[in-house]
Amino acid sequence: MADRVYPSSKPTTTTTAAATATTPGATATTKPQLRQPYRPQPQYGNYHRRKSHRRNHCCCCCFWTILILLALGLLAAIAGAAFYVLYRPQRPQFSISSLRIAKLNLTTDSSSSTSHLNSLLNITLSSKNPNSHIVFFYDSFTLSVLSNSNSVQLANGSIPSFVSGKNNETNFRSVLTSSRDLDTESVTALRSDLKRKTGVPMKVQMDTKVKVKMGNLKSKKVGIRVTCQGIRGIAPKSKSPSVASVSDAKCEVDLRIKIWKWTF
Repeated sequence: MADRVYPSSKPTTTTTAAATATTPGATATTKPQLRQPYRPQPQYGNYHRRKSHRRNHCCCCCFWTILILLALGLLAAIAGAAFYVLYRPQRPQFSISSLRIAKLNLTTDSSSSTSHLNSLLNITLSSKNPNSHIVFFYDSFTLSVLSNSNSVQLANGSIPSFVSGKNNETNFRSVLTSSRDLDTESVTALRSDLKRKTGVPMKVQMDTKVKVKMGNLKSKKVGIRVTCQGIRGIAPKSKSPSVASVSDAKCEVDLRIKIWKWTF
C-alpha cells in the first residue's frame, strides 16, 4: 500500500527582496538638499491692534482736554457775569473845565536860524469815579498839550497822585510850560496852525498808573492814557491870557499794557 504525503497545514511564506541593480562603472551621486533660512512673518494683526489702541488713546485725551477747557470757559463766564451784576464796573471819567493860554510864542533867531517855543498854559480838569463799589488809586499824572494836527508838543506838566473814592469827583489845576528849540518840520507845521482864525487844534494827553480796589480785592497797577480832543486855542496878542474853547472836548480812557519793549 503506497504511502500518501499530506501537505503541511502551515502556509508557506515567500519573501521577495527588492534589489537595486547598479550598472557597472556608474556612480550614484546624491545632492544635499539646501535648507531655506527662516524668515519670521510680520504679525499684521498685532501691529494694527497697537495702532488702533494709540489712536483711541489720543482721541480720548483730546476729548477730555476740550471738555475741560469748555468747562473752565463756562466757569469764567459765570464768574464774570456774577462780578458784573454785583459791582457794575465803569471806567473813570475825565473832563477839562478850562484851559487858559498865557503865552504861546514862536520866535526865530536870525543869527542861528533856530526857532524857539515859549509857552505857559493853565488847565483845570476833573476826575470822576461813577462806581459805588470801586476805588481808584492813581499815581502821579504826566500831562502834555500837543498840536492835534501834527503832534508838536506845546507844553507839559504833572498832577500829583490821589485816591478817587466811590462816587467821588476830584478837581485839579496845573501849570504847563515849555521852553525849547524846534526842528524845521515842527516849526513849519506850528506856524501854519498859529495862522488859523479858529485857533490851534489841541489835544491833552495824561499818562499814569492806577490800582483798583473792589471790596477786599486789590488789583495790580495798570497803565492808562487819557486823551482829550476837540480843544481850540488862540495865542494871546496881549499880556492878558486867551481862553481856549473846551466846549467840544471829549476825553477817552485807554489801557496801556506794556509787554517787554512794546506798549499797547
